[in-house]
Amino acid sequence: MTSSNIPKRGEVWIVDLNPTRGAEICKQRTAVVLSSDGIGRLPLHIIVPITEWQPSFAAAHWFQKLVPNKKNGLSKDSGADSLQVRSVTRERFLKRIGTLDAGEIEEIAYRVALCIGLKPL
Repeated sequence: MTSSNIPKRGEVWIVDLNPTRGAEICKQRTAVVLSSDGIGRLPLHIIVPITEWQPSFAAAHWFQKLVPNKKNGLSKDSGADSLQVRSVTRERFLKRIGTLDAGEIEEIAYRVALCIGLKPL
């Protein structure tokens, strides 16, 4: 991986999440990079997996709905599943497909904060 294709905050990538255990989200999956660029010394990035949107997700405060557009590269209504946040090595990143808007990234970060018990400011 060259410096020009190192995953950056807000980018949407296809990420290989296998192998997994238990109820962890698995297989090659679309995910958004949530970690700040250049943080840490290890080649790891914090991601939030993206899955196909289901109507039941609207009641789940950890899901952020994402609508497909040319910029984000998504092909269908999707949801960022902030409950499945994880750090992954760069070796798992297969292909960059787009980027999310800053507001969408902030919403996803907020939902991660809710999942770990931080209260809104």
